Amino acid sequence: MTTKYAVPIAAEEGGIVSLKACKSCMDAKYCNAACQRNHWSKHKKLCKIRAAEMRDEALFKDPPAKEDCPICFLPMPIKLICCISLPPATISSVPIYDFAIANEELAKTHMEKYYSCCGKSICKGCVYSFRNRLDDKCPFCNSDRGDDTDEQRVEETMMRVEVNDVTSICVMAGYYFEGTGGLQQDHTRAMDLYARAAELGSRHAHFELAAIYHQGGDLKKAKFHYEAAAMAGHEVARYLGSVEAQKANSERALKHLRIAASAGDYSAMHHLRTIFEKGFVSRESIDSTLTAYNNSCAETRSEARDAYICILQF
Repeated sequence: MTTKYAVPIAAEEGGIVSLKACKSCMDAKYCNAACQRNHWSKHKKLCKIRAAEMRDEALFKDPPAKEDCPICFLPMPIKLICCISLPPATISSVPIYDFAIANEELAKTHMEKYYSCCGKSICKGCVYSFRNRLDDKCPFCNSDRGDDTDEQRVEETMMRVEVNDVTSICVMAGYYFEGTGGLQQDHTRAMDLYARAAELGSRHAHFELAAIYHQGGDLKKAKFHYEAAAMAGHEVARYLGSVEAQKANSERALKHLRIAASAGDYSAMHHLRTIFEKGFVSRESIDSTLTAYNNSCAETRSEARDAYICILQF
């Protein structure tokens, strides 16, 4: 056994084998499973410490880029409000409350629409723009969607579920969880589908599982899935900041909120503004985070998205 490097060693038979790393900490190396079991009583304390450090390193690093809309190729924010910049910070205040009240509807409106015909999720700016030219056709594959039924959408989606398309799996899970799409509500089936998508790496599935477990009071599982979603780039999963704040882990809470706000999450920016007013965030920090928030929002804007937002606001 070694705790430094996985180097080849000579086996008794004269062959060459490689040392295997502990899967939790990736630090300790062992020649076989028996060696690892014998060393566990001495290693487990350091293993847990290093594993926690590695998870935090992954959790608090810069998140991966957002997925793009397949039509306009712009980053896809989760909510429409995240397409709009906030006023710059001023010396006396950060004017976000009034903005929130004026745009409450946008804060609840999802940005994308799923098409079962091609399995694509398209931003609602493109959906709105193409609808004026293509009637009820899909903006991506041009198939006619004017007369599609719940039964047709479910059948098309299930075909994609069978080939492990994670977006379609999550859509089907949502149908079962809410009892929509002509399907009877079935939370067990929904959870199984979300778990399947999560195993395939879906950040959306991890987030949905976290929210379900959180509501059910299983905070351990909720935190696991929130963290998995956050590391995969789901900025709303940084709701972890609120969970950490409840545990008085203020430093970790602020880290989550800053990352989410810098990635363009309006709710996180709103919470930071509240914390700033109470004196827990510096002027420099709120200014730099707001600048990053506005830059992220600017990257998601387009004329089509602005046009769609306008029809919701007025």
